[in-house]
Amino acid sequence: MKAKEYAIIVAGGSGTRMNSQIPKQFLVLADLPVLMHTINAFDTYSENLPIILVLPKKDIPVWEKLCIEYNFTRPLKIVAGGASRFQSVKNGLSHIEDKGLVAIHDGVRPIVSKDIIANSFKVAAARQSAVAAVKLKESIRVQENGSHTKALDRSRFHLIQTPQTFDIALLKEAYQVTEQPVFTDDASVVEYAGHKITLFEGSYKNLKITTPEDLLVAEVFLKNQNV
Repeated sequence: MKAKEYAIIVAGGSGTRMNSQIPKQFLVLADLPVLMHTINAFDTYSENLPIILVLPKKDIPVWEKLCIEYNFTRPLKIVAGGASRFQSVKNGLSHIEDKGLVAIHDGVRPIVSKDIIANSFKVAAARQSAVAAVKLKESIRVQENGSHTKALDRSRFHLIQTPQTFDIALLKEAYQVTEQPVFTDDASVVEYAGHKITLFEGSYKNLKITTPEDLLVAEVFLKNQNV
């Protein structure tokens, strides 16, 4: 029997690095706010997938107005986030009572494909964890002793993306730990709690919109999807 599947989309970013007063998840990309593209990507995977959208409390009225403006009616469970990503995901998890699998995804990764979402659930069903990742394209160096740098073997490193999908019971147990500064994503929380992380192939198109350049690239990708 197939495990019950959920998605938690976390959208607590600001517009600081975008040089914008508008939070980046609400910026318009190819005629829709970024966050709506992200939700639509999961809806393409399954229109029946329960989606929990975690937003800063102050941004919930903004989102509600945008839904009216864009006639966006996809059913969602809206949850107020916390002071950090850790707290926001924990708040989202508290609204899932069933066993099964949950995919955690950044609200500003709007070009995640149906296949990546499907693969994340497939791998997590077998391994309890599934974290999207891509290999580095460029050479990297680490800075040591001030200005001195040392070359590293890039084949040993991955860029981590979302979705990050886990067995719900395992993830809830992991989120009982005390929040640590090293928690940059869900995989770091689960690893800290003593569990192994399984990586699967992500996509270079699955970019996280952080800077104005990212918005331009994302628009090209979206337009090509619709050609």
